[in-house]
Amino acid sequence: MYILGVSCYYHDSAAVLLKDGELIAAAEEERFTRIKHDYSFPHNAIKFCLEHAGIKSENLDFVVFHEKPFLKFERIIKTILATFPKSCNLFKDVAITWLKSKLWIKSTIAQSLNIPENKILFSQHHLSHAASAFFSSPFEEAAILTIDGVGEWATTTLGIGKTNKITLLNEIMFPHSLGLLYSVFTAFLGFKVNNGEYKVMGMSAYGKPKHIDKVYQLIEVNDDGSFKLNMKYFSFHYSTTHSFNRNFIKLFGTPREREKRFVLDKELFEQNQIPITEEEIKENRYFADIAGSIQKVTEDILIKIANNLYQKTHLKKLCISGGVALNCVANYKILQNTPFTDIYIQPASGDSGAALGAALYAWHCLSDKKRAAIISHSYWGKEYSNQEIDLFLKKNNIVHTKLNQNDLIEYIAEKIKNGKIVGWFQGRFEWGPRALGNRSILADPRNPKMKQIINTKIKFRESFRPFAPSVLAEHASDFFDIDAIAQQYPAKFMLYTVPSKRGDLIPAVTHINEMSRIQIVKKEDNPLYYTLIEKFYQKTGIPLLLNTSFNLKGEPMVNSPKDAYTTFLRSGIDTLVMGNCIIEK
Repeated sequence: MYILGVSCYYHDSAAVLLKDGELIAAAEEERFTRIKHDYSFPHNAIKFCLEHAGIKSENLDFVVFHEKPFLKFERIIKTILATFPKSCNLFKDVAITWLKSKLWIKSTIAQSLNIPENKILFSQHHLSHAASAFFSSPFEEAAILTIDGVGEWATTTLGIGKTNKITLLNEIMFPHSLGLLYSVFTAFLGFKVNNGEYKVMGMSAYGKPKHIDKVYQLIEVNDDGSFKLNMKYFSFHYSTTHSFNRNFIKLFGTPREREKRFVLDKELFEQNQIPITEEEIKENRYFADIAGSIQKVTEDILIKIANNLYQKTHLKKLCISGGVALNCVANYKILQNTPFTDIYIQPASGDSGAALGAALYAWHCLSDKKRAAIISHSYWGKEYSNQEIDLFLKKNNIVHTKLNQNDLIEYIAEKIKNGKIVGWFQGRFEWGPRALGNRSILADPRNPKMKQIINTKIKFRESFRPFAPSVLAEHASDFFDIDAIAQQYPAKFMLYTVPSKRGDLIPAVTHINEMSRIQIVKKEDNPLYYTLIEKFYQKTGIPLLLNTSFNLKGEPMVNSPKDAYTTFLRSGIDTLVMGNCIIEK
């Protein structure tokens, strides 16, 4: 049986294909269109999934959409009516986008795939999130927490998964949303909503939670973690352009300008052409403290919710999904401050992952099938063979050398040891927002200047952004405080931020707060990447590499050899490795 899962029309459109309940292909649309967070109908991702399986659309048994459009439309219309006339512009936007395309997703799917409408099913948004985590997990029974901006009406759900069934116990409804609250602060701090939330998380480490009292003027939280927003500070429920209003600005001050530099120390930027003033540093410290405050409040609320969920279920295992589950700092705090002993989060926990959940829900709950294999790695995207890579390079007259695997590993490990920055393009691209060793930029974690070099000369992004260590599983506890999580899946997917034990040895992957967003690498998951790190370890005594996503600021991770090569040319990457081919500058 083939089941295709689809998500689109908000952000991070994606398609997923199951064969007899097992995942065989998954991809976000952005990787093909090169539009970051592309929300359009995922024609290219669907095409890839079908081609990978060697089937045509008529071979599909079901296509499952990740949410119920008419229920979502009901929420939007009711919100417009409740906030009119402030919502006048929102009504115009809805009239154009929803009545033109978003409401008629069944027809769009049927026409695009040339399949009968009786093959098209719909899940609910948060049920899709719940299914994406629980049915991917190794747990036969677990508590489930889903939390994001908003689905149809729900913004947060608590539930239980058991064998092939999911039961949702409680919901919190729009407009009361922890995900939207965090996004409001994302906008206030000068970042793009649904794109810059992880920047707020990174910035929070530079600040102190001095403004928690102000944040709690925006949200009322009960002992069980249930919450209610004070809507007098927000405009996201009626505006298409602003998420906060004058009351918010009166409370927190003038918003940070978008793209404005973030500097806190004159000494770190003494070579900068534009002088740094004390006023600029003071302003940035204030914004860092704001970031630290919303991060701390988010963590505290999630801990309360999770503790309440444990009291309801008395289960030790927890599955988390939804966009807020990408907050790797909060995930680790949940594990530290609740009775849960094991957490599972699948690699694409945001809206793209809802496509996976929709397909898994249809297989397990609607078809009443047995549990299939767990998702233990993230390599479900498109792959390019050595022959395809070689053909691209020759066709474009690109000078390159080819090495066998042993020589390639030796050569690249030596390059990284000597301070070179490497674009690493191998195998199937990753599912989700994290580069986990197949579409990565790699560097030496020992170099204290490497963080600034990559941020400014490679990624062209904010200087405060941290980098992740990819560490050999057998040596991870020597460098990080991970004894309690070494075998847990979030540690494989860069979804925990943990204390670093040896920040003095690996400063490039240790954030200012002595924490690191780790990726534990096991040989069975990615043998080639493991071998490269192992070779670097033999040369340096350091069993890890600096790993960041293979892309430039504002672009998706690379998909094809063309993407990789053009990114290589436009950045300060020294060496590009694609398959067994090496290109030098």
